[in-house]
Amino acid sequence: MSYIDVTGKTTEEAIANALAQLGMSRDDVSVEILAQAKSGFLGLGASPAKVRVTYGPDEATMDDVVLPTFEKPVKKEAAPKKAAQPQPKKEEPKKPAEKKPEPKKQEPKKAEPAEKRDGAPVKAAAENLPLCEDKNAQRITAFLTGLLAHLESDAQVKVYEMEKGRYKVILDGDKLGQLIGRRGETLDAIQQLTNYALNDKGEKRIRVQVDAENYRAKREASLESLALKVAAKVTRYRRSVTLEPMNAYERHVIHSALQDTAGVTTYSIGTEPNRRVVVAYDRESR
Repeated sequence: MSYIDVTGKTTEEAIANALAQLGMSRDDVSVEILAQAKSGFLGLGASPAKVRVTYGPDEATMDDVVLPTFEKPVKKEAAPKKAAQPQPKKEEPKKPAEKKPEPKKQEPKKAEPAEKRDGAPVKAAAENLPLCEDKNAQRITAFLTGLLAHLESDAQVKVYEMEKGRYKVILDGDKLGQLIGRRGETLDAIQQLTNYALNDKGEKRIRVQVDAENYRAKREASLESLALKVAAKVTRYRRSVTLEPMNAYERHVIHSALQDTAGVTTYSIGTEPNRRVVVAYDRESR
């Protein structure tokens, strides 16, 4: 295994310089941040970012790292003891039979709410609000009903006003997987189209979030769990991990989940739609 130390004006530039020197792709190496770039004051005290890029035939990803296992020592069986010769038992006076206490009746367990079973995330607060029927809600309903008809979906559109100028739409029905898509890509596209359509006339801007089958809350919980697992690997092995491409909102969830985690720092690299989050080991914060 070999490594090179490379500098650049930014961390991303330093990584790009190293990859250019090695003629390798980002997936073939691991990156450790040695120093963050400092701008200084009026050009004084400025210093470039410095990274260490590890490469070579022995380079392995986090999933390839196998921790050593240890076999439990086998206990030697003790030699069998000689059976003691039975001695005549002394007759004891019989005690009066005691009445066994009647078993207590077990009270039936209360069923846990669906939000707490199987670690399912809490349902969206919008379901506790009355349906909104103002002018904006009517426009949202009209647009999405037409869009869903083109997608040959029978989903019902329910609009809630979370706060002034911010609306949440829940698509209700069966077989909503086609409206969610792989990692929510179709749902994100429907949300973007709705926001563009509702804000194209120069009126007061509103924000619309579209959800189905509580996907948003489930995805956020999944990303937070992923962030913590990756951070644990980074601090254990002191090696950076680059996550899969994510949209801006998902990257924000990862950054927020790890902003107070000691020993790691996060930043994004690449361009849309392949922009990724890097969880890097930060020796200065430990």
